[in-house]
Amino acid sequence: MGSRSRNEESHNLQKYGVPLYGAGWVPYDQVIRSTHKPPKQQDDDDKEEDQHGSKDEAVADKSDDIRRNYYVVLAGGGGAGNSGIRNAVLLSHFDFASNSLSDQPVAELRTDSDLPYRMAIHPHGDGIICALQNSCRLFEWDEVENTEIRRLGVKISEKVLSQLENVGQQLALTFDSEGTIFAAGSENGNLRVFKWPSLEIILNESEAHASVKDLSFSPDGKFLVSLGNRGPGRVWDLASSAVATPLAKENDELFASCRFFPLNNEDYVLYIAAITDRGASIVTWNTTTWKRIRTKQVVREPVSSFNVSADGKLLAVGTASGDISIIDSSSLQVRTTVKKAHLGIVTALAFSYDSRLALVSASMDSSVRVTVIEDKKKSGGLNLWIIIFILLLAMAAYFLKAKGIIP
Repeated sequence: MGSRSRNEESHNLQKYGVPLYGAGWVPYDQVIRSTHKPPKQQDDDDKEEDQHGSKDEAVADKSDDIRRNYYVVLAGGGGAGNSGIRNAVLLSHFDFASNSLSDQPVAELRTDSDLPYRMAIHPHGDGIICALQNSCRLFEWDEVENTEIRRLGVKISEKVLSQLENVGQQLALTFDSEGTIFAAGSENGNLRVFKWPSLEIILNESEAHASVKDLSFSPDGKFLVSLGNRGPGRVWDLASSAVATPLAKENDELFASCRFFPLNNEDYVLYIAAITDRGASIVTWNTTTWKRIRTKQVVREPVSSFNVSADGKLLAVGTASGDISIIDSSSLQVRTTVKKAHLGIVTALAFSYDSRLALVSASMDSSVRVTVIEDKKKSGGLNLWIIIFILLLAMAAYFLKAKGIIP
């Protein structure tokens, strides 16, 4: 098992002066596509091409500028009152070449006295929904331009989420993989599921749990798993808007977080991170029978955040003491641990969307970290050559000693 210290890589850890509760990667390719003009408007622009130059080239240049960048979106703050700590949605830039986050946020949008406590990023570039103290608000991507560089920004949307106004504090927000369904679970146990972007109601259950802790859609959008602050989890059949089956906990388990991942075009697996008196375990579930497949303890401390990589090969858990562990999803063996990655509770984890695998983590200590995950195949190949080289040296030394060339 690999282990890294907190100070080993300083540039991939930054503090922005805001306790952080949400973190994720901006789906930059999708943002680019969402900024393209409708066909009719593009046709009108093409007619003016001779006078004003190629609009296609301008769009291409714009796409290239954003595509070369990786952005992390963060949400948090000091809450209402006179704490003196701002509430904001932040954007930070990450550079893979130097393994570094920007020293300061590249964009910041203050939310006055409203703390953005939970966050869901639309997978196809349709913005971010943040849970404030009593309502949810939509934020959209924006472009911030100056004479030197074009950067991504964020702005308040004109779209009002009327179905999510005056609904109390929401503790869990999520989109399905296609971005066509949105779910919100509240502190008082109310679970709401909507079509997106129409906000047509699919499910409204006022007593889903005593309090909703986490939510996850199945890859095909047919099921939604909800976890409460106590008791069993629930699998909701969205076609019938009813509970398909409970997910029973065992012994002293407390279900903390859940994520689906597709195994192929038809099958998928459900992972649940559970807190026990021995630390934290990962429970895998068969999503046909909804029976447990396996349970394995992975860390010795309570888990505070959990996520699954885009390719399903890795899991990540964050702990209350600030550690991060990256786990092989097949063996459930811990692959890497970053001790004291943060000085406070790890509140959010998110893997990057593409093959350049990286994990962003955030904490109540106001810090954000990006951990680049090494390719085990590449490092494994290098280690093999080192082993072979050492064996050859040992054989050569033995031969020379046998011949009396060396004493």
